[in-house]
Amino acid sequence: MERRTFLKHTTIISASFFIAKDLYAKPTGAVYGHNEMRYRLDAKWGQLNPLKNPVNDCHEMVQDGKGRIILLTNETKNNILVYNKSGKLLDSWGHEFPGAHGLTLAKENGKEYLFITDTDRHQVYKTTMDGKILMTIDCPMETGLYKKKEEFVPTETAVADNGDFFIADGYGLQYVFHYSADGKLLSYFGGRGPESKHLDNAHGVCIDHRYGTPSLLVTDRTRNCFKRFDMQGNLKEIIPLPGACVCRPVIKNDYLYAAVLRSPDLNHEGSGFTTILNKDNQVVSNIGGKAPVYKDGVLQPMSQGEKILLNPHDVCVDDDENLYVAQWASGKVYPYKFTRI
Repeated sequence: MERRTFLKHTTIISASFFIAKDLYAKPTGAVYGHNEMRYRLDAKWGQLNPLKNPVNDCHEMVQDGKGRIILLTNETKNNILVYNKSGKLLDSWGHEFPGAHGLTLAKENGKEYLFITDTDRHQVYKTTMDGKILMTIDCPMETGLYKKKEEFVPTETAVADNGDFFIADGYGLQYVFHYSADGKLLSYFGGRGPESKHLDNAHGVCIDHRYGTPSLLVTDRTRNCFKRFDMQGNLKEIIPLPGACVCRPVIKNDYLYAAVLRSPDLNHEGSGFTTILNKDNQVVSNIGGKAPVYKDGVLQPMSQGEKILLNPHDVCVDDDENLYVAQWASGKVYPYKFTRI
């Protein structure tokens, strides 16, 4: 009896030890990134049944005020997939956006809305969070820039605090258009051309509030840079990112994040990574890319270092500073999660 009692107590103590060990164990797996911005990869985070909830190109992602992660894909069986941060599917909707490309979250009078750009339909839509279309923006033919509406191929929007919004015609004539909150065209800037103020593959646009006075960051992808404009469209700064064909700029707290579709140019398939810049426009980390190198203060050409990402198209940063990466033309993979360590 004494031996059985001893064994029973030993078993309980051993089980308690292993349970406690599991509770306090740190996640295992490879770490990606550099300096203070390092992450563990979960490539299975967003996986769903492709027969029930398929994706085609996973284009862009945002986090809403409820903490949900919202994915936009150009798969019309479900253009929008709504996840929680653990990767569980909460909702899906949308069948009318064959060219679903850009996804932006906006707040107005305490409510949240989405702006969706469609490169196939050559339009931009403002919707409710469950998909009701509230506003449609067509090709701005009144500018005299376009001969036909198909030349307008909008890729991204950015929304100001007063409700004004900016549309980047990143696959079209490369202009950025400024609209009032009610959809009236106010002005435009950029366009193709050889000067610094011009744009080529103006794929993304966002409003940067980090320096007090808001400004516009616009992608100039084939030129491997972001360009900063004031809110009137005057060029103020160029942020060179040699070797990086960046997608849209994403700002969270003091950092600027961007998916790098390919490197060193768009001709190299499967060569993407994700880059992170600090408030001084210095690259501090590349996830899946080689460590950033500066010589005499000049950033050297960047490139993929590890093939964990193929053609990443967007990065979403959640309220815990974890990352979610959506990929284009990468075998219809669902988004990956990178947990910050």
